[in-house]
Amino acid sequence: MRQRGGTATMNGATTDAEESADATTTDAEESADAASAGPEEGHTGVTPGRRRPRALGVLLALALLATGGALYAEGRQLRDTPATANLALTDAEATARVTGDISDALGKIFSYAPGSTAVTKAAAQEVLAGKALQQYAALFGQVERQSADQKLTLTTQVVRAGVIRLTGSSAHLLVFLDQVYERRGRTATTASAQLAVTAELRGEHWRIVEIGST
Repeated sequence: MRQRGGTATMNGATTDAEESADATTTDAEESADAASAGPEEGHTGVTPGRRRPRALGVLLALALLATGGALYAEGRQLRDTPATANLALTDAEATARVTGDISDALGKIFSYAPGSTAVTKAAAQEVLAGKALQQYAALFGQVERQSADQKLTLTTQVVRAGVIRLTGSSAHLLVFLDQVYERRGRTATTASAQLAVTAELRGEHWRIVEIGST
């Protein structure tokens, strides 16, 4: 998926929001330098001058929970699943329901403003469960501090969501996001992200239990 403002990911988050932001900026500059060196240094396909938005890197660190090996294993499992057991191929109503629930959930948990982080945190309690909720709760404190100190606002919208596999109690989706990052007094920055999401039906509602990068 093409980025309009930079890749909004990072592999970890420090307890200091400022250090996390500076580290993300440094990574972006190094990526641009490596791209200018050409294919002989092993870096190709990187457009010089792209910079990753600071707040996006911090927030999407919450989302990138799955390892590459876990995603590979999950993908193999999906390929081995008989088509007749995949409701995404046979039940349009159930597919539309899980797509809508997960799209709404991601928009809520990955959007915040200086005066509304409490609303975002409360939404996470309603739409996340298991590992996803534990990781999110552990790291969201950094987002609250950064939003308040630097007057940061992040707005996330799901532009496309596809259900890869669906059963009566679980779903695997591929989701594409557009995000707008704003800092008071500065021009807004737009970026895109792509996530693999696992959800489980808890009662009458779908709840996200795992979120990973793709």
